[in-house]
Amino acid sequence: MTISSTQSNKLDFASAQANITTENVQAHASEIQGVLTGLICAGFPFEKQDYLAMLHDLFNNGEDFSASIKAVIKQMFSELWTDILDDTYSFQLMLPDDDDSLAERGHALGVWVQGFNLGFGLQQKDKPVVSAEIKEVLIDFAEIANLSDEMEENEDTEQAYFEVSEYVRMSALLCFTELGVLPTQSGDKHQKSSTIH
Repeated sequence: MTISSTQSNKLDFASAQANITTENVQAHASEIQGVLTGLICAGFPFEKQDYLAMLHDLFNNGEDFSASIKAVIKQMFSELWTDILDDTYSFQLMLPDDDDSLAERGHALGVWVQGFNLGFGLQQKDKPVVSAEIKEVLIDFAEIANLSDEMEENEDTEQAYFEVSEYVRMSALLCFTELGVLPTQSGDKHQKSSTIH
């Protein structure tokens, strides 16, 4: 199957963040993926390419990113589409690994939902907001973004972090189900999988 064959080359948080940091861009990999997910889940078409220009404006004072950061962002965009369209719900938030501190993971989750709401808002700015369910998701995300980074490292907090991140993941997919635009080129997922490279 095409999707599992790309799994091993998948971009992870650590390598994306390392690339961004090396290029001196003041951005967080989780926030960038959040913005892209928000755009896609609010109806940004796969075929449109101006998401890079939006990210230049948001994260790099309107300046072009270096070739290596563009490559990371393009891979992120492509993998998001593949994962969101996957029937097995392989879509995951780009967050630090479980062996990172809970404070780091909590902070990353906070900036992810901030990014999602930002991307969602950019895509939906000329359209009235949607169903009560989606409005509730956006309100919840705004509250999650404001959660304190001061987290105690214990079992209960770990469990709460897991539940909140799973809620965020499923809520993003709900937004896509309601507002997302399926790719039109050849109309099938396998066509898209090949564009990852």
